[in-house]
Amino acid sequence: MNDRPTPGNTPVWHEPAVARDQRWSHHRVHGATVWLTGLSGSGKSTIADALSRELLQLSVLAYVLDADNLRHGLNANLGYSDADRTENVRRVGEVARLFADAGVVTIVPIISPFAADRARIRVAHEGAGLDFVEVHVATSLAECERRDTKGLYAKVRKGEMHGLSGVDAPYEAPTSPELVVARDGESVTESVRRVLEHLRQLGVLGAHDH
Repeated sequence: MNDRPTPGNTPVWHEPAVARDQRWSHHRVHGATVWLTGLSGSGKSTIADALSRELLQLSVLAYVLDADNLRHGLNANLGYSDADRTENVRRVGEVARLFADAGVVTIVPIISPFAADRARIRVAHEGAGLDFVEVHVATSLAECERRDTKGLYAKVRKGEMHGLSGVDAPYEAPTSPELVVARDGESVTESVRRVLEHLRQLGVLGAHDH
């Protein structure tokens, strides 16, 4: 069965009756995506959770799109091949873009190992006029392996699993992210402070100061 669109059933884009600027202004919100990329155990989820708590205190609408959680639902049918990782990131990126358009500061902690996949998400956000903040959580491989929060590094070293980004599978670190955090033992508090300052400079937090 061929499910590809044909000339007769090509989907048509429908402009919403309420424009984004009307929605954002009325609800005093300003959507954006904060994309936290890094190795397993680098602290992406810890930083995401701490950032979401700080934004809550600032009365900023925010939501953490946890990549592991999404594999229980939206991405439950995907594995860990390169193709599945790319599709996983594509789906998460599309959801993040929709959330950001709705006015939510969307925080995405996800390894997202391939630079091209992250670049496509950036282009989609920027093409839609949305802020995309790539944050490299640059904890070293040695420190990530020392922490081994999920026990994955030990399994790889024992030959019990394979395909761990940065060990026996690729991880392409960002070359020009908006921010690099967690380098050389930088604290979670300091990492979050710098992300918040960047969001403030972008005007993402200003909508809530009225």
